[in-house]
Amino acid sequence: MGPSVRSRAISSALRLGVRPILHRVPGHPGGIRTARSTVDAASLLMRPSPRVRVLPLNDPQLETGRDERPVTGEWVVSRDAEGASEGAVLYLHGGGYVVCSPRTHRPITSRLALDTGLPVLVPRYRLAPEHPFPAPLEDAVAAYRWLLARGVPASGIVLAGDSAGGHLAATLAGEIRRLGLPGPAGLVLFSPWVDLTCELSLRAQRRARDPYISAVSARRVARLVVGPAGFDDPRLALLTCAWTDTPPVLIQVGGDEVLRPEAEALADALTRAGADCELQVWDGQMHVFQILNRVLPEAAAAMRDADRFIRKVTAPAEERPSQEGQAA
Repeated sequence: MGPSVRSRAISSALRLGVRPILHRVPGHPGGIRTARSTVDAASLLMRPSPRVRVLPLNDPQLETGRDERPVTGEWVVSRDAEGASEGAVLYLHGGGYVVCSPRTHRPITSRLALDTGLPVLVPRYRLAPEHPFPAPLEDAVAAYRWLLARGVPASGIVLAGDSAGGHLAATLAGEIRRLGLPGPAGLVLFSPWVDLTCELSLRAQRRARDPYISAVSARRVARLVVGPAGFDDPRLALLTCAWTDTPPVLIQVGGDEVLRPEAEALADALTRAGADCELQVWDGQMHVFQILNRVLPEAAAAMRDADRFIRKVTAPAEERPSQEGQAA
């Protein structure tokens, strides 16, 4: 089936009214500050579901006795959830590592909390250009350690993120393995920005019908993200990671995205490494279309698939379907 009427209408509006502006966003701090103000103002129009509670988190980690990064952000919790949960979703928001916040992504995080019944932790990680990579990764590691220290079992934690947050979630999975921490139950990536050098997306720019993401502007932003160190940090290069002992992965990407080749290349790299990776290409959809899950039927369906995946990987071992049952 092709995209719905609503999807085509929204994509056309973005392609005509928003993409030309974003394509010309200057890659310097002044332009980034303007973009942040605009995005924060727009986020006030997308209210989360009244069926969730949003609880602020500001933990300086004083009780650890170690030099730990403070963990700030918010918990998004379903009002319908019964009893204490033995798991959590650690959600890392997108925004090119330079804009957005936990507030801007509440349409996704609230839907995850409602569908899965799990609390969703959304850390407020440091943004570039003031804090280039690996500052966001350090904050993501601190948030994961925070969950473990408070008794959330790793087998009940799912890492999730969109766009740059998808890159950060995948990078966090590799860093967890490198640090010897217990690995999470699974990984959910919505329209991940896989290749910060933008080589794949630049080649796809002419063919893609992306309603608002421009590979050229993404490349300008990427230079701010990596800072003076450039692209040499091996943790940035998801396509050349070893991906050994990787938990199950769900990748969702829009069929019209300029980042689609990156998502497909990551899925291929994971599969070749022996990982259990499910790639979903949603026909005619735009970048992070899941954020419109209260408007677009495709976005609502994608979120239901994410719920299915999360429930499967966090279920007790005796309740998970066997490989034979899956094959059947």
